[in-house]
Amino acid sequence: MSLNNYRLKKIKGDASFRKFYRKSFNKKNSIIVYADKEKEKNLLVYDSINKILNKNNVKAPKLIKENYNLNYIEIEDLGKKTMFNFLKKKPKDFKYFKQAIDLLSKVQNIKDKKIKNFKNKIYSVPEYNKKILLEESELFCKWYIPSIFNKNKKEVFNKKLKIEIKKAITKLKLRNNTFVHRDFHVSNIMMNKNKISLIDNQDALIGNKAYDLASIIDDVRFKTSVKTKNKIFDYYLYKNKKINYLDLKNDFEILSVLRNLKIIGVFKRLAVRDKKFNYLKMIPYTWRLIELRIKHNNNLTKLNELLSDYFPKQIK
Repeated sequence: MSLNNYRLKKIKGDASFRKFYRKSFNKKNSIIVYADKEKEKNLLVYDSINKILNKNNVKAPKLIKENYNLNYIEIEDLGKKTMFNFLKKKPKDFKYFKQAIDLLSKVQNIKDKKIKNFKNKIYSVPEYNKKILLEESELFCKWYIPSIFNKNKKEVFNKKLKIEIKKAITKLKLRNNTFVHRDFHVSNIMMNKNKISLIDNQDALIGNKAYDLASIIDDVRFKTSVKTKNKIFDYYLYKNKKINYLDLKNDFEILSVLRNLKIIGVFKRLAVRDKKFNYLKMIPYTWRLIELRIKHNNNLTKLNELLSDYFPKQIK
């Protein structure tokens, strides 16, 4: 990066290939986002989604300058504190979860699906279709299963799992018509002087309302009681009175299970491929969340039986 004239400080990144630096110049800060892998998604698509959010009064990092040819963009600095930091100090303060659901309601009201990117081309937000949901579940098979089963057992299990996940996906009730962040949790919500903003936005799709709700309630990074989870769900219902409760509950449970199977695969991939081992410690709690949701939904009975047979210690 040709940024030698500025003071740069590397800051903690996320699970992506991106690297982040805080740039200081004339007492003003900005963030340099560097990505030489998956550059289009991590820079171009990332900024496109940020533009859609900002256009709809959901605060996201604004582009200051792009240097795509040199693999980086410069965006505004939204501060150092996330909602996670505040909840760590006051884990029982429900106002933060109310703020998160209020923010989610704004995100879900977004109707824009297209925007011009900084290359002056139209970016269209893709649909979160059944194919993508199925591909995500295969991360569990590809990365987690090989470390657990031998080749023959792996092949038998993966075949059975794919059948049950396909069935579960067909049982979803709500339409794919909602702006979905896909990683909507307290570590991606920035808080700076009472201003709330959203980061890590590059994976957004148009999909099911219940997905981001499952992401915030069944957040594998921040443990909450079942009572708190139910309270957040009820507050979402209060904010969305027109939604069918049974349809939402059904889709919430199915998508929470599918999402967390995917996450186990992602965490294992981060360890095996990227040598990021700190995510492995969250896998046991992820299994607990799967157990919590899978046992209450009749559309997941066969999937529950399959996981219980193959993973009796995880699904009790």
